[in-house]
Amino acid sequence: MINKTLVQVIAGVVVLIFAVGILLSGGHADLAWLRFYSIAVTGAVVVLALWDRWLWRLKVVQSGKSIPRDLRGTWKGTLTSFWLDPNTGQGPAPKPAYIVIRQTWSSVSVTMLTDESRSHSSLGKVSSGDGVSSLDYMYLNRPDNRVEHRSRMHHGSTSLDITGNPVTRLRGRYWTDRDSRGELDFTQRVAALAEDYDSATNLF
Repeated sequence: MINKTLVQVIAGVVVLIFAVGILLSGGHADLAWLRFYSIAVTGAVVVLALWDRWLWRLKVVQSGKSIPRDLRGTWKGTLTSFWLDPNTGQGPAPKPAYIVIRQTWSSVSVTMLTDESRSHSSLGKVSSGDGVSSLDYMYLNRPDNRVEHRSRMHHGSTSLDITGNPVTRLRGRYWTDRDSRGELDFTQRVAALAEDYDSATNLF
């Protein structure tokens, strides 16, 4: 989200430094220049808003090494838990899972949907550099009422490696404050943003 106050502060500092530089070099700072200040701030806000919402997603821009990869949409994949049943020593079978990613240049939010719960990110970041890209986030998981007796609400973190540009795969691990962990692997994507598990299933 572009902060207009921040843009105004930066523009003011630039004007001040520019004026001081002119004065120190023996020139004359014409205050009439300031009539363009509001125009400059408005223009900067518009350009930065366009960049934050749209321009960074353009294919020619996405080729840049420091530009976050475009992950927006609903992804389908599998969740594999490493939890073992103490009675049988066996773990649960991998299950279908979906993640819904809403993203701008400056922010990213992730919602994961399974047949038993929904989790939503509280902090998230898409990192790119040195040939490696990843999506890392912390989340709060809220299980459905029908499974709360065996799956309580919990916090966790996820780190997914990003493959391809355009992106074709998200794969990595998750950890929770219940001392559980597992793997996530997403390979299918659509542009639509699902609202719940059933709508995500219908998208594919």
